[in-house]
Amino acid sequence: MFSLEQYRAVREGAGLVNRSDRGRLRLTGQDRREYLQGLLTNDIVALSAGSGCYACLLTAQGRMIADMYVVETGEAILMDLEGDVSARVGEHLEQFVFSEDVEVSDVSRSVAQLGVFGPHAAKVVSRVLGAHGSAPPNPVVLEALRVLENRMWEWRGTPAVPLTVVRRDDLGGLGFDLLIDVEHSDALARAITDAGAVRVDAAAAEVCRVESGRPVFGKDMTEDTIPLEAGIEDRAISLTKGCYVGQEIIIRVLHRGHGRVARRLVGLTLDPGAAVPTPGSAIRSGDRELGSITSAVWSPVLERPIALGYVHRNFVEPATAVTIVAGAQSSPAVVTRLPFVGPLFTEVQETRRIHSEKPKHF
Repeated sequence: MFSLEQYRAVREGAGLVNRSDRGRLRLTGQDRREYLQGLLTNDIVALSAGSGCYACLLTAQGRMIADMYVVETGEAILMDLEGDVSARVGEHLEQFVFSEDVEVSDVSRSVAQLGVFGPHAAKVVSRVLGAHGSAPPNPVVLEALRVLENRMWEWRGTPAVPLTVVRRDDLGGLGFDLLIDVEHSDALARAITDAGAVRVDAAAAEVCRVESGRPVFGKDMTEDTIPLEAGIEDRAISLTKGCYVGQEIIIRVLHRGHGRVARRLVGLTLDPGAAVPTPGSAIRSGDRELGSITSAVWSPVLERPIALGYVHRNFVEPATAVTIVAGAQSSPAVVTRLPFVGPLFTEVQETRRIHSEKPKHF
């Protein structure tokens, strides 16, 4: 059940999202960056301690095996990816280790991942790290971190335990992941809510994700997807690094095909009175089927249903009119530039009040 209060926590205050259902792989050894360089689409060798990047693992045919967030802590590389594929990706990585000094371990069950998202996320994280008398980092310092930059602190629990903080933007705007040994996760979650965050469930987080236009593997991207179709190439693919598995296909499409693929993931905005379409609903133009819906939600700030879906490349321009068909029901929609809700959210919020109560003060 969707909670407007939880949604508003992410958009106006700070929300705690338990992301421990995601998968986490840990790679150690001196050759870890060079080893991943030949397998992933982004420039892993360029990472230094405290930095990170978004990347994909592809087949030789350029299709996605998984997408992942890769952070270099200085001691190891932590790879954050969808939980359903973490075991398979771990096995895939292990089978290519020969003489390299690399060890791959699945820490999904031993390391918890708690996300704090919202305009006041940095204040909440600062308060948590400053608990029990330790000097907290200035919220301004946390806000200044680039996406996927990471830092390690000792959280002053009983006793002090190591805690990794990673800057994130998955739900749009400011966010952080806090990674900690699972036995301390409940205590850390209590500390986060004591510092002012509201617990946010999967339904509210999903609305924020779709509003932010972020595709997720398993819903908006599958093993049949080429990264260019999902529009993630600017974030996930380096055009200056050396060879990696699947690169030939990507370069062929970019250079010979001028980036044209048969279909593209787009945003779709429906009329306010329309029902939220179900994933798999057809997208049509007249009698022509263009593709299908992959994710859809009701957007409180836009006051209407919105969706992500694939359409034929000739129908990707913003304001293109289409029809979404589910069974006997059809709803008009228009292609919309992503993200639906971005940096101008506060301006939209001023003109579209989503609740009469004021947000929680921090």
